[in-house]
Amino acid sequence: MKLEWIKSSYSTSSGPDCVEVATPDESHVLVRDSKNPAGPRLDLTPTAWEDFLPHAAAH
Repeated sequence: MKLEWIKSSYSTSSGPDCVEVATPDESHVLVRDSKNPAGPRLDLTPTAWEDFLPHAAAH
């Protein structure tokens, strides 16, 4: 399955913080570093992702 990765609107090509997210189905939210697409990924439930977002936006 080919995933459609969406880059964070806060990420820039010159910035150090580049995050991408993909949702292969309704039970998974995948998160990766766009500078290392073959590297490790976080596999979160939608609930865990929703709980995380307010903390990420605060930084």
